[in-house]
Amino acid sequence: MYSSKLNLMETERAIKFLKAAFEDELSKALNLTRISAPLFVPKSSGLNDNLNGVERPVSFDVKATGEEVEVVHSLAKWKRYALAKYGFSRYSGLYTDMNAIRRDEDMDALHSIYVDQWDWEVVIGRDDRTPDYLKSTVNKIYGAIRTTAEKVRGEYPVLENRLPEEITFITAQQLEDMYPALSPKQRETQFVKKHGAAFVMGIGAPLKSGKKHDGRAPDYDDWSLNGDIILYYPLLDCAFEVSSMGIRVDRESLLSQLKAENCEDRLALPFHRALFNGELPLTMGGGIGQSRLSMFILEKMHIGEVQVSVWDEKTYAYCKENNIQLM
Repeated sequence: MYSSKLNLMETERAIKFLKAAFEDELSKALNLTRISAPLFVPKSSGLNDNLNGVERPVSFDVKATGEEVEVVHSLAKWKRYALAKYGFSRYSGLYTDMNAIRRDEDMDALHSIYVDQWDWEVVIGRDDRTPDYLKSTVNKIYGAIRTTAEKVRGEYPVLENRLPEEITFITAQQLEDMYPALSPKQRETQFVKKHGAAFVMGIGAPLKSGKKHDGRAPDYDDWSLNGDIILYYPLLDCAFEVSSMGIRVDRESLLSQLKAENCEDRLALPFHRALFNGELPLTMGGGIGQSRLSMFILEKMHIGEVQVSVWDEKTYAYCKENNIQLM
């Protein structure tokens, strides 16, 4: 029977310590400054993240303006505006505490309708838009995760989860070639179970099979220069995604990906016009799940042990049966 290694109060204190430690490590590794971020954005701006293109945002009208606004899914596009607004220079950037509601999320041990993550974005140059630069940044982020985990274990020695010294890189196409009979998530689990930590590159475009490894909106990541940081989680025996990130679209990849997804009408939106006209910097960025990272490092069986959300009856029954105390 599962038994949490930290009680409820210890968990709250450990989350506070973990978040402070990781923010410090991440900001030092990537030269980031914390800035304030919106909870909602105007629907007409085109700034909200469309995720896989089918999720419905929470929206409401504002009495004072009559304008319809949407609670953010993520800040992937907003951050490029912010980098320009604040005047960040090359190899410097921002991070935020991003809080979102994803109403169409399927609930399970790893997924909640409430999303909290560190959203970060860095200004880069055109010659940085390469797989090597992407990999070097992934290594820095992975280093920040490992150092944070070690600091937390120093405070709470009862925790035992260990990460390998290095993260392994593989493309989504290579995974499909290795495990053609498995689903994308099953491929990730098989691979990361052997390696402990992996970065799966090239997510969004169809693979040789004609199927996508996973969906990505066409207007923020360049699908050839992005990926997910995946860790192996022994407690649930599964691939555990802690971050989605990538080098962002430039004018050419934006046009190509919008065309591929039949979304060329988005070019009329303010964000897309600004990007098309060269008014926004070239960037790379991503999101790192705060509850996900807390769940992993604190060795919890359910994400509801490290965040407050609402759950369905199936979840409540599962948690009761498995001795899981939800917040």
